[in-house]
Amino acid sequence: MRRGSLVVLLTGQVMVSMDGSIVTVALPHIRTGLHASGALLQLVTGGYILAMAILVVTGARLGDLYGHRRMFRCGLAGFTAASLACGLAPDGPALVAARFAQGGSAALVLPQVLSLIQLGFSGPARARALGLYSMVLALGVAIGQIAGGLIVSVAGWRPVFPPNVPVGAVLVTVAGRSLPGGRERVRSGLDVLGVLILSTAMTAVVVPLVFGQEEGRPPWTWVCLAAGCAGLAVFAWYERRAANPVLDLGVLRAPGVAPGLFAACAVMGAYAGLIFSLALHLQSGLGLSPLGAGLAFLPFTAGFAAAGLAWPRLPVRGSLPVAGLLVFAVAAPLIAVTVRHGWSPLVIPLLVVAGAGHAAGFSPLVERLAATAGRQRASAVSALTNTGTLLANVLAIATLGGVYLGARTSAQGLTQVTALLAVLLGVAAAAAWRTVTTRTRRPGRIPDARDLVR
Repeated sequence: MRRGSLVVLLTGQVMVSMDGSIVTVALPHIRTGLHASGALLQLVTGGYILAMAILVVTGARLGDLYGHRRMFRCGLAGFTAASLACGLAPDGPALVAARFAQGGSAALVLPQVLSLIQLGFSGPARARALGLYSMVLALGVAIGQIAGGLIVSVAGWRPVFPPNVPVGAVLVTVAGRSLPGGRERVRSGLDVLGVLILSTAMTAVVVPLVFGQEEGRPPWTWVCLAAGCAGLAVFAWYERRAANPVLDLGVLRAPGVAPGLFAACAVMGAYAGLIFSLALHLQSGLGLSPLGAGLAFLPFTAGFAAAGLAWPRLPVRGSLPVAGLLVFAVAAPLIAVTVRHGWSPLVIPLLVVAGAGHAAGFSPLVERLAATAGRQRASAVSALTNTGTLLANVLAIATLGGVYLGARTSAQGLTQVTALLAVLLGVAAAAAWRTVTTRTRRPGRIPDARDLVR
């Protein structure tokens, strides 16, 4: 696969990652401009995440059936059209509908990115490509906050969405020529029953996590969450017996995959919890503007980018996940102590270190999971990674956000959240240790990437 193909894939990844957070800083302007209620604003932000979380596994399976390149382009086309609809939305319900369409389209794009990287690269080239993939996956949230704050400060909320239109149009055109293609062979149909079971279960899990916080966690949220977990158990039982499963859960039995996946999701959840609590503290506790709070994360972005680009060249990269997670675990509470009562320049190097630890803890794990699972299960790894990180982000904001908002002061809330993050990252480091010390089996002969990428 050429470098141009990687640029196309990662640009698409950045677009869909940014739009999960870029709207957050625009919510006050949306409320004023559309006379939107609090419930509608929740749907504007949560609808995107909900649609994406529900459909991302199905999107990965569609890539297997009808071609990863085709589904990537279809998802981008839908995302571009939905972005235009968001910018032109005449009222709140229209904006919510367009945001759901954005999330559903993003669910087609996201799994194809990781699948195409795994199928199109090998050896050191794949490690470098996955390092870049991990970087844009993690930093899309921070970039979205910065870009959103800048655009909203200058021109209001509507211009937040239209920049996706020309970029998306170019990507759809270029992807048809640059991404690898081949003869498209549909070996089996889509398991509609499996899709329905999974979609229902994911809806029951994500809805109370996304919308329950504002309602004060009433009883229906716990009933819904329990029903969703039961539904996921039913889905796992059904998939083990299905002739053409939507998701190949057998990949979790590969050596080190399950603990590695947990560690990768945990560090992404920790990142979401840190961004959420620190951004609120900087604004409500220290009085920074939304743009100022977004810019405050630039050192974290710089640290992540530097480590994300450097780790494939390091001779000790096998132990990086454990070291990176432990570094992140130590840096997070120190950040809280440093900015507890006011902004201090000392927080800048701590954010750089935390970002570097995040990259070292996440990127090599994703590369290890991809190598262990093999190309035959590229879509399964992609689906599990994307679904797991999405759920981790939502769960972190729901639980850690509740801890922060329930504290007596902003500083106390940040301190409590980062202490919990340190514990979570310590557990993740232990799981990562199991993965990196597990000897992987040599896979049998597998088809060439040109036979598999469609």
